[in-house]
Amino acid sequence: MADKIDVALDRTQVKKAVQALQAFIKTKSTGESLFVDDSQQISLLLTLWKIPRQAQTIRIPLPHGQRTDTDEVCLFTRDEPNMTSEQTQRFYKKLLQERGVKNISEIIPYKVLRTEYKPYEAKRRLLGNFDMFLSDDRVRRLLPSHLGKHFYERKKEPLSVNLLSKHLARDIHSIIQGTVLKVTNKGSCCMVRIGHSAMSADELTENIEAAVKTVVTKLRMKGHVIKVIHVKSLTSVALPIYNSNLSHLGEKKQVTTDETPQKKRKAARKQAKKQQTETTKQTDAAEEKKVEEAEEEEIPQLVPIETPNKKPKLEKPAKKKKQQQQQQLEKAPKAAAAKKGAKAQRKVTKTKMAGKTESKVKRRVPKVK
Repeated sequence: MADKIDVALDRTQVKKAVQALQAFIKTKSTGESLFVDDSQQISLLLTLWKIPRQAQTIRIPLPHGQRTDTDEVCLFTRDEPNMTSEQTQRFYKKLLQERGVKNISEIIPYKVLRTEYKPYEAKRRLLGNFDMFLSDDRVRRLLPSHLGKHFYERKKEPLSVNLLSKHLARDIHSIIQGTVLKVTNKGSCCMVRIGHSAMSADELTENIEAAVKTVVTKLRMKGHVIKVIHVKSLTSVALPIYNSNLSHLGEKKQVTTDETPQKKRKAARKQAKKQQTETTKQTDAAEEKKVEEAEEEEIPQLVPIETPNKKPKLEKPAKKKKQQQQQQLEKAPKAAAAKKGAKAQRKVTKTKMAGKTESKVKRRVPKVK
C-alpha cells in the first residue's frame, strides 16, 4: 500500500453543503442578532479510520482569511533588557508598524502577564477579551504555567511567532488567517475551523479543499486516513461531503493473496535459519558432553573428610603417655607390698590356727595320775 492516499472531493457537493449551511444560518438569525455580527464559524469534522498513536498539531494555511476584521489578537512578548514594561510595549509597537503588521490589537510583556494577570478573574477576563493569542517563540515555553488550563480547554493557547524574522508581516498574516488542527490520540474525530458564514461559497470551498490536502499530507498515518468528512456550524447539523469507499478493505485481501509466494519464500528462509541454529546447538551440546566426560575421567573422585567440631590439642597425647608411665611406676611397689602383707597375714593366721589346735588337743588328752 502507498504511504499516503489523496482524498478526492466533489467540488459541487461541497459547494451545495456550504450554501445549505449559509441558508440555514440566515433563517436562524433573529432581531437581536442584527445589532451584532451574525456571522458564525464554519468548521470541518474529520473522522479517521484509526485512532492516531501520537497527538499532533497541524498548521493549515488557507487561501482566504477565516477571521473577520473585528477579531482581536493579543501578542505576548519577552522583557527587553534595561527596559520597563511600557518601554517594551512601545518598542514592539514600533517594530510591528515598521514591518507593516496591523492585525495585532494589544501587546503584553511577560512581566505584565506574570504580575497583573496573576489572579484567576484577571485570566478569565483576558481570555474573553481576545479571539486569538500569539507569543514570541523565546517566551512560549514559560506561558503555560501562568495562563492556566482554561486557555487550552477553549483551544486558545498562544501560537509561537519569530519576531526576528525578515518576513514578519507574512508570517503573522499566515498564522492569523490560517487555522490549526489538533489531532489527539483519544479518539478518531477532530474538528477544524475553515471560515465563517459571511464568506462566499466559493471561498469556503477553496478553504475546505486546501485544508483537506494539508491534513492528508501532514498527518502521521499511512494508507487510507480519512473515513468521513462533514461540514457544520455551531448550531447546524453536520452535512457529509466525503465518504470513503470500502474497496480498500478488499484490496488488502487481494494484496495478501498476491503476496503469498513472497511470504512462502520468507517462511522457507526462516525455517532454514531455524534448522541451522538447531544443528549448531546440537553440535555444541555434543562437544560440551565430550569435554565433560574427558574431564570426569581425568579428575579423580575426592572423598569428603569429616572434620571434628573441636580442634584437637597437640599436648594431650604426650601428657597421657607421661601419666600412664607414672601410674605404672606407682602401681608396681604397691603390688609387691600388698603381696608381702598378704603373706604375713597368712602366716599369722596359720600360727594362730596351729596354737588353737594344740590347745584343743591338749585339753582332750587326759592327765596321767
